[in-house]
Amino acid sequence: MTDRIYTRTGDAGETGLFGGGRVPKFHPRVEAYGAVDELNAQIGVASGLLHDAWLDERLRLIQADLFTIGAHLATPEPSAGRARPKLPELPVERIADLEAWIDHAEASLSPLHAFILPRGSPGGAELHVCRTICRRAERRIVQLATADAVDARIVVFLNRLSDFLFVAARFENAACGVADVRWDPSGRTDSQSGP
Repeated sequence: MTDRIYTRTGDAGETGLFGGGRVPKFHPRVEAYGAVDELNAQIGVASGLLHDAWLDERLRLIQADLFTIGAHLATPEPSAGRARPKLPELPVERIADLEAWIDHAEASLSPLHAFILPRGSPGGAELHVCRTICRRAERRIVQLATADAVDARIVVFLNRLSDFLFVAARFENAACGVADVRWDPSGRTDSQSGP
C-alpha cells in the first residue's frame, strides 16, 4: 500500500494488475474484479439497512470473501520470468455455507409459487439490488474466462451467492413484516403472505 490515495499511474487510462502488467481500465479482467468490488460495496450499503443480526453476520463474511475473489481476479497468470504472487485461499468452503444459509432462511419463509417483485423493506430491497449486481459480476467473470484463465470455483461461488442474496432479501423483508409482492403480468399487485 502507498502512503497516498493518489498515485497518478492511472491517469492515462490504464491500471496495474496484481503480479505485474498493465491493461486498459476497460479490460475484461478489470470489468470482472470491478463488478465484484461494486457488489461488495453494495452489500455494505445493505448491511447498514438490515434489521436481522444473523443476516448481517453472514454478509460480513461474504464481504471478506469478495475481497479474496477480487484479488484472484486481479491476478493474471504470471508471464515468463515472473512468480505468481501469494494470494489468500479462495473461500470454496463458503459455497456449502451459502447452501446451508439458504436452507436455514427458507425454512422460515413461505414457499414461492410465483415470481416476486424486487422490493420491500429498505434492507430487503437493497439485497435485491445486490443480487442483480452479483449476476452481472458473474456474467463479467464468465466472459473473462472465455479468453483468460479464471478459477471455475469463483463462478460457482457467485452463482450460489446470487441465490443466497435473493433468499436473504425475502428473509429480511419477513423480519420487517413486509410481504413478498407477486408479479402479475396484468399489472395488479398481490402480496404473498410472509413467513
